[in-house]
Amino acid sequence: MQIHGNPVCVAEVKDLCGEGAVWHAAEGVLYWTDINRFLIHSYDPADGRVQTWKFQEPVTALTLTDRPDTLAVVLGSKVILWEPASNRSRDTAFHLKEWPALRLNDARADSRGSLWLGSMGNNLKPDGSSCQATGSNGVLYRFDPDGAIREWKQHVGISNTVAWSPDQKSFYFADSTANVLWVYDYDNATGQISRERPFLTGFHRGVPDGSAVDEKGFLWNCRFGGGCIVRVAPDGRIDTIVEMPVTNITTCTFGGDDLNTLYVTTAAVDAPANEKLAGNLFAIQTEVRGQAENQFRIFGSR
Repeated sequence: MQIHGNPVCVAEVKDLCGEGAVWHAAEGVLYWTDINRFLIHSYDPADGRVQTWKFQEPVTALTLTDRPDTLAVVLGSKVILWEPASNRSRDTAFHLKEWPALRLNDARADSRGSLWLGSMGNNLKPDGSSCQATGSNGVLYRFDPDGAIREWKQHVGISNTVAWSPDQKSFYFADSTANVLWVYDYDNATGQISRERPFLTGFHRGVPDGSAVDEKGFLWNCRFGGGCIVRVAPDGRIDTIVEMPVTNITTCTFGGDDLNTLYVTTAAVDAPANEKLAGNLFAIQTEVRGQAENQFRIFGSR
């Protein structure tokens, strides 16, 4: 796998924990979050402009919806619908009853329009500063457009990676605490997952954080604490290791007009003191295209 050039810092935002990158093709901008500072950013590659919005609690993940002016925003305690242009938001039916002992973390929509999201022990104080999270009480949920909520996996330490293969037959999910990334059979007709088995386990550089899958079915997994992104073939073989200039790599997504720019978020929290670029947004030009972002179907919001 060839990478066309080194990772380039495109937005110096100094996020404590950048996350949730999603490419909004209709707007031609990237949205992402800073969990600890309760922020959403947008980056316009046409002019380099960055906009930032502040929320009242941690913002952990984002996904597009079937309304171009609205994003589904995953907060620590719930899922909301948010309009960037007006900064208006409204609740959905998903509220995490274990908040604030637990909080929500990574999330993505599937091709059917459901939102898959995972929880974890809350590692943030009310002001957003970090604290120690313990236990394995996290849950992987599927939140359907009609408001139905179903649990698919329990006893998760830190939920990360929500991704699908291009043929919609495989689903990927990780537990950072266990340093394991699983693959499941995925039924696109019913939205069910089955036959859990290890996909990437025990990789020695950091732990698995967010991931993206390219059009060839290779999974790009960000390694928190590992200073790299590892590209894994559909059969589990490690294809490429992309070296990054900072230690804590959090999530990635493909964007740009041709979907061949990999945007990568990073974290300054727990980074070495000499890492001046930690917490910034990076872009990597690749020879492979990504997949278009799925959309959460809005129905029954209140």
